[in-house]
Amino acid sequence: MFKKYNVIVVGAGHAGCEAAAAAANLGSSVLLITMNMGTIAQMSCNPAMGGVAKGQIVREVDALGGYSGIITDKTSIQFRMLNQSKGPAMWSPRAQSDRMRFAEEWRLALERTPNVDMWQDTVTSLLIKNNTVAGVKTSIGVEIEADAVVLTNGTFLNGIIHIGEKKFGGGRTGEKAATGLTEQLVTLGFEAGRMKTGTPPRVDGRSLNYSLMEEQWGDTVRGKFSYTDVQGIEEQRCCWITYTNSNVHETLKEGFEKSPMFTGRIKGLGPRYCPSIEDKINRFAERDRHQIFVEPEGLNTVEIYVNGFSTSLPEDVQYRALTQIPGFETAKMFRPGYAIEYDFFPPTQLSLTLETKQISNLYFAGQINGTTGYEEAASQGFIAGINAHQKINDKHELILKRSESYIGVLIDDLVTKGTEEPYRMFTSRAEHRLLLRQDNADIRLSPIGHELGLINDERLEKVNAKIKNSDDIVAFTKAKSIEPSKVNAILEENGTSAIPQNTKLFNLLSRPQVGFDELKAADNSLQELLSKYDKETIEQAEIKIKYESYFIKEMEIVDKMKKMEDREINPNFDYSQLGSLSKEAREKLSRIKPRTLGQASRISGVSPSDVSVLMVHVSR
Repeated sequence: MFKKYNVIVVGAGHAGCEAAAAAANLGSSVLLITMNMGTIAQMSCNPAMGGVAKGQIVREVDALGGYSGIITDKTSIQFRMLNQSKGPAMWSPRAQSDRMRFAEEWRLALERTPNVDMWQDTVTSLLIKNNTVAGVKTSIGVEIEADAVVLTNGTFLNGIIHIGEKKFGGGRTGEKAATGLTEQLVTLGFEAGRMKTGTPPRVDGRSLNYSLMEEQWGDTVRGKFSYTDVQGIEEQRCCWITYTNSNVHETLKEGFEKSPMFTGRIKGLGPRYCPSIEDKINRFAERDRHQIFVEPEGLNTVEIYVNGFSTSLPEDVQYRALTQIPGFETAKMFRPGYAIEYDFFPPTQLSLTLETKQISNLYFAGQINGTTGYEEAASQGFIAGINAHQKINDKHELILKRSESYIGVLIDDLVTKGTEEPYRMFTSRAEHRLLLRQDNADIRLSPIGHELGLINDERLEKVNAKIKNSDDIVAFTKAKSIEPSKVNAILEENGTSAIPQNTKLFNLLSRPQVGFDELKAADNSLQELLSKYDKETIEQAEIKIKYESYFIKEMEIVDKMKKMEDREINPNFDYSQLGSLSKEAREKLSRIKPRTLGQASRISGVSPSDVSVLMVHVSR
């Protein structure tokens, strides 16, 4: 019945969809297996993509040739650029999506992608031959052969849903858990653990009083994620902000004795940076209120996502507490919040390609690796799909460096350091974040996507034109001077000192108080030049001007680190023979098997003196 596939992808969440699309677009025959074809790319939690650091990841996936940015732009109902009051390294795009359209567009995109087949079933075990994955076996007894397998099981592996004192098997509300795979992988030598995540209740938007809430509209000039010319929904939707209060907190506390989190029934570790509402009022008892974001699930639905109210308390406690939030006094609940526990596999068991060390041609991506978030999952699936295709075709693997992408930071963190709680990306995790901005993801990564074959010539030409045009603008400002009489009034009006003599435009633009919008009114030639270029190119030029000295210093640091990052270590190196290494270093280096000295230096427990010892032996 089934042919042998090049790549089988198990799970059709954000990781699985990107993995299937990437491998197929590179030329592999792909079978995407999902328990329910009606929930492909389901937004199981909040109906949004992007956010701090996460928005950068979506743009990076798009710049490399993935689909997440395109799908988001097609279905977004609100777009905001976060942190614009801070420097450009912190700017992060975020879009509110139409949840139903998002899933629909993903499925349509996969159906339009040649080489992708789909099969609705549950994978219960892997076919293994000579320590190499050879395919999968499903719940109805079908065996399907493949050269490589990518597991993106999300929260479904032995998933247990908790609502108060009730618990039942499930990978998501209304969907059963997946069993069998964890048990087989453990017998094969894998280490497994348990994690926990949660989701808030959903309510009927018609039952809310929005006049008691703060409006939160998107940006006036609407942005987008994808560097392509994809067109999205023109209409935008408003979100709202409200707050909990002492009455809400007291009501929630009434259910603490039945909370699965506080009574010890939940053993898995939850996300530190996205705690449940009961965890927030317990950990931050000094606060008398917490922010609640009221987010529509789509254009044509009344369902509302109550962001900030994730909970696993009994449903009656959830409801009584909800109705004491301003604007929610007459709220009707569609479904309660819940917590879910699931199996994951510590990612130190993977190589930087996301291939497992124990079984060849087997890849893990997404929450199975201990991460949380659609964006983190999508980027891992994308890289795993690429590397599965590359490996079985004897082509070079794709490993992104920490200095060239947030995706590189994410995967290096997971593989090198592991994680003891659901991993979420932040800008603070990236030591070179000034270079890894959302505005230059195409410049950083599109050449890589083009070399792989995921970005076409026309798109790369567009990137090269952006680089040239922004450089031309910078060169103009370095050559062009302006007289004090033309600009001093503007400078003083914007809170910066006047100039006593002719000054280069570049020097004036280096000041934080003024930009192109202010200076073009003072110089007709600058205004004429800027009229030739789009907003994106002009923004790129202004960032280059204002942060040129910082970029130079950052690149010097990257160049210094490059010596260690490029110094490769033999994967079969026997660390036990190096008595001068600490015992902890020997154990961790033997387990993680770092590819380079740079990666070795980031392993917890490996000291600078251990790295010096390694450097001597690697040099030999």
